[in-house]
Amino acid sequence: MKVLNELELENIQGGGLSLWGVCGIVAAAIFIIGVFDGITRPIKCD
Repeated sequence: MKVLNELELENIQGGGLSLWGVCGIVAAAIFIIGVFDGITRPIKCD
């Protein structure tokens, strides 16, 4: 195992979510909520 110094520790990147990742999670949540709402409270189309 390699021991990292302070400069190397500050330059580590990764583990974050990108904007597209957040958009994907939000879209999936909205879709699941819509499906659940449609099953539990069906509304007639006009």
